[in-house]
Amino acid sequence: MTDTHQSGAGESAGPPGPAARLTELDAEQLDVLRGVGRAWGRVSASPQEWRRALPVDPDLGAFPPAAQLRPARFERLVPLSPLGAASPGEQVDTQEPAAGRLGRAGAWLRRHVLGVPLRSSALVSERMRKLVALPVLSADALSSVAYGPEAMLTVLVLAGTAGTAYSFPVSGAIVLLMVAVGLSYRQTIRAYPHGGGSYIVAGANLGPVAGLVAAAGLMTDYVLTVAVSIASGVAAITSALPALAPDTLVIGVAVIVLLLAGNLRGIRQAGALFAAPTYAFIAAMFALIVAGLVDAAGQDFRPRPTPAVTVTESAGLYLIMRAFSSGATAMTGIEAISNAVPAFKPVEWRQARTTLTWMVGLLIAMFAGIVVLIHLAGVVPRGAETILSQLAHLSFGSGWVYVFVQAATAAVLLLAANTAYNDFPRVLSLLARDSYAPRVFMRLGDRLAYSNGIILLSVAAALVYVAFDGRTAALIPLYAVGVFLAFTLSQSGMVVHWWRLRDRHWRKSLLFNALGGLLSSIVFLTAGISKFTEGAWVAIVAVGLFLLVTLRINHHYTAVRESLRLRPQTVELPGHTTGGPGPALCAPDSSPAAPARTVSEGGENEEVPGEIRHLSVVAIASLDLAGMRALAYAASLRQPVLALHISLTDQEAERVRGYWTLWGDHLPLEIVVSPYRATVAPLVHYIEALHRQHPELTLTVILPEIITRHRRHQLLHSRTAPRLRRALRSVPKIVITTVPFHV
Repeated sequence: MTDTHQSGAGESAGPPGPAARLTELDAEQLDVLRGVGRAWGRVSASPQEWRRALPVDPDLGAFPPAAQLRPARFERLVPLSPLGAASPGEQVDTQEPAAGRLGRAGAWLRRHVLGVPLRSSALVSERMRKLVALPVLSADALSSVAYGPEAMLTVLVLAGTAGTAYSFPVSGAIVLLMVAVGLSYRQTIRAYPHGGGSYIVAGANLGPVAGLVAAAGLMTDYVLTVAVSIASGVAAITSALPALAPDTLVIGVAVIVLLLAGNLRGIRQAGALFAAPTYAFIAAMFALIVAGLVDAAGQDFRPRPTPAVTVTESAGLYLIMRAFSSGATAMTGIEAISNAVPAFKPVEWRQARTTLTWMVGLLIAMFAGIVVLIHLAGVVPRGAETILSQLAHLSFGSGWVYVFVQAATAAVLLLAANTAYNDFPRVLSLLARDSYAPRVFMRLGDRLAYSNGIILLSVAAALVYVAFDGRTAALIPLYAVGVFLAFTLSQSGMVVHWWRLRDRHWRKSLLFNALGGLLSSIVFLTAGISKFTEGAWVAIVAVGLFLLVTLRINHHYTAVRESLRLRPQTVELPGHTTGGPGPALCAPDSSPAAPARTVSEGGENEEVPGEIRHLSVVAIASLDLAGMRALAYAASLRQPVLALHISLTDQEAERVRGYWTLWGDHLPLEIVVSPYRATVAPLVHYIEALHRQHPELTLTVILPEIITRHRRHQLLHSRTAPRLRRALRSVPKIVITTVPFHV
C-alpha cells in the first residue's frame, strides 16, 4: 500500500494535502492486463469458486461521505466508528503495546505530550467567513510590520541622517509594491478558485522546473518565517523584560519545541480562537499610531531630533536598494489567501478577494503609520530594544498599555510562525504526490498531522535560528530571497496563464500580474545581489540544492514506475489452482471431515498444521507488476484470498474496479473509500473487523514491497509492513508478509 494522499488543493489552510493520484494505465498496459486476465483464467479456479471459498463477509460497511461530517463548534475532528464496529460509538485502540520499562515510559510520554492516537477520526475542512479568515490567514503578513520598517531603517541608518531622510521615498516604493502585488493576487484568486499557490501556478504555466524553484522559495520562506517570527517575538519579550536578553537562544528554541509538540498533536481549533491575537495586534498597532499622531500634533508635527549614529556608508543607490529589499519583507505571507480559497464560505473566490483587499489595506495603513511615527519620534534601531517598543514607551510609558502592545506583538509573531507549520507540510506533501519528495511526507500521523514535515520544519528552523544567534536583522537578508523568488515565479506564471486564456478582461489581468512580477523580480535581484555576502547566498544555495535533490528523487521514482509498468511476458502467474496436485481450494470448515480445534479466550491453541485455517488478504495499491506478483503469490497458496484496496476518492475506486473487471475479476475484491486520512489506519480497522468476525482464522496480510538496489533509495519508499506489524501486534492470529519486487 502506498502512503496517504489527502483531498485538497494548494499550500493552503483548507482541506489537507493533495488529492489521491492513482497511476492510470495506458492503452498498452490495458492490453497486457486483458491478456494476463485470460492467462489467469487458464490456471486459476473460477471467480465464483474463489468467492464461495471466502470464510468471511468482506462487506464491512463504509465511512460516511465527507459532506455528512459536522465538527463541534471549536473542533476540526469528527470521531468515526471503525469499519465493522459492533456499536456506533465503539472505538478500537490499535496502538502497539510498549515493551520494557523504557518502552512504557516512552509510550506514557508520547500519550501525554502528543495525545492519544486518533485512529478513528475524520479531518474535515473549516469553511471560514471573512471576519475569521482575515486574522487566521493574514497573521503572517500583518505581523511583518513588527520587523519590516525596522529592517529598512537598520540599513538606512548606516548613512546617518542622510540615510534616514530616504525613509519616506523607500517606504512609498514598498507601499506601491504592496498595492501591485495585492492586485495581482486578486487576479490569481479569480484564475485559480480552488487554490493557487506559487508551486501550482508556476508549475502549470512555466513548467515543472519553474514550479520546483517556486517551491524551493516557498520552503525557504516557511523555514525563515518560523525563525524570523520567533526572533522578532523573543525580541519583543526581551524589550519588555531586558533581564531575559541573555537567554534569547534558549527561549527561541523552547518556543520551537512547543510549536513542534503542539502541531504534532494535530488538533487545530476553529479559526475563531486564532483570531484573537491578530485582532489584538491590529488594535495595538492602531492605538500606537493614533497615540503617536496625537502626541505629534501637540508639537505641530515637528520631528524630534534623531540620536547621533556612526556613519559607515554613503547614502547611495546601493544602500537605498538594500533598504528597499529589507523593508519589503513586510509583505511576507501576502499570498496566503490566494492559497486558501477553498477554505472560504461560498462564494469562495469573492470572499477571498474581499478578504485579500482588507488585508492589503490594513497592511499598508499599519506599515505607513509606523514609518510616519518613526520619522516624527526620531527613533533609530537599538540592539537592546525594538523600534515598536521604543515607540510604545514614548506614547504609553511603561504602564499596562505598553505591556499590551508588547504582548500582542509577541503573540501575533508566534502565531505567524505557526502559520508556516500549516503550509510547509502541505507543500511538501504536494511535492511528494508529484514524486519530487519522499513519499513519507504524504503520511498523516496518529494525530492527523503531517508529522514528518512538521519535524523537518522544526529542525531546519531551529538550526537557522541558532546559527544566526536569534537576531532578526541577521535573518532578514535570507528572508527576502525566498519570498520574492516565489512571488516572481507565481506572477510570471499568471502572465502566461492570461496570455494563453485570453478571456474577458485578460489584458487588464495580465497587466496587473506583469507589474507584480516585475516589481517582485526587482526586489529578488536586489536582495540576492546586495545582501549576497550578508547571508543571501545561503538561501540561493539552498534553492539550488533543493532543485538538485528533488530532480534526483523524481528520476528515481520515474525509473521505478517504468520497472513496475505492465509489459508482455513480464507478469507472473500463479500455479494451477484447479486440479493437479495439492489440496483443492475450499473455505475453512467447509468439509465435514475438518478436524476439531479450539481457540482459547486470549489467543491461539494450534499446534499442528491441520488445525490452522487461513485467509489471505492482499493489500493492493495498483495493478502494476508488484501488485500482480503479490496476487499470484497469494493465489498459489491455494487458500481463500481477498484483495483489498483503500481508495481516497470515489473516482479512484471506480477506476480500480474498472481495471479489476478488465483483468477478469478472478479474485474477490473489496474497496474501502476512506477520504479522511492515511491508508494504513483503514487497513488496520478492516483487518481487525475481519478478525472479530472469525477469531479462529489466521489472517495473512500480503503486501507488495519495493526493494531498491541502493540502500539510500529505500528511504524513498513506504514502510507499510512494519507499521502494520506495530499496529496489529496485540491482535492474535495476524500474519504480515511481504512479496519483494526488486528494482
